[in-house]
Amino acid sequence: MSIYKIKPLFQNALRPLVTKLYKNGITANQVTVTACLVSVFIGFALFFMPLPRGAFLLLPIWFFIRMAFNAIDGMLAREFGQQSKLGAVLNELTDVISDAALYLPLAIIQPFQAFWIACVIILSIISEFIGVQAVTIGASRRYDGPMGKSDRAFVFGALGLWIGLTDKLPQWSSWILPVLALMVVLTIINRATKALQEARSI
Repeated sequence: MSIYKIKPLFQNALRPLVTKLYKNGITANQVTVTACLVSVFIGFALFFMPLPRGAFLLLPIWFFIRMAFNAIDGMLAREFGQQSKLGAVLNELTDVISDAALYLPLAIIQPFQAFWIACVIILSIISEFIGVQAVTIGASRRYDGPMGKSDRAFVFGALGLWIGLTDKLPQWSSWILPVLALMVVLTIINRATKALQEARSI
């Protein structure tokens, strides 16, 4: 089960806003690039600037808003004739850039280790690559869990909330990132398996 499964409900709630954006000349690609730029700004600000721990509360807030941005750009593309090859490339590219930027700040928080943040970032990129690669073998774009993009956003948003509301994380929390990395590995395997099964059934 993945949070991605509730996406249709989220889209229905956003549909009036999407229609208004379209009428005001906003394009899907503009939404995509804007979400990426804001993600990179927030991630780099938290990582490089001497901000108080409370600034990490930006993570859960932005992850939620970014989920809305992602739904909006998809709906503008599909429902208002804005689908394009450039849009498809931007969608995949900006997603992995945004994820990496937003995961990065946790590398400076104890007891997390930069090694495991790097592992999660690299594995997350691979999982999305496998999802896209499925199309090249005749399957559909795979979004399978257990730790897809939406699931990772939930986890990192929750961690941002935890960091922002506490002075220090317990030592046992150092195991969260290794477990998360393992879940992403399972996601990679699951997506590859499902893609092959789908391709063989066609």
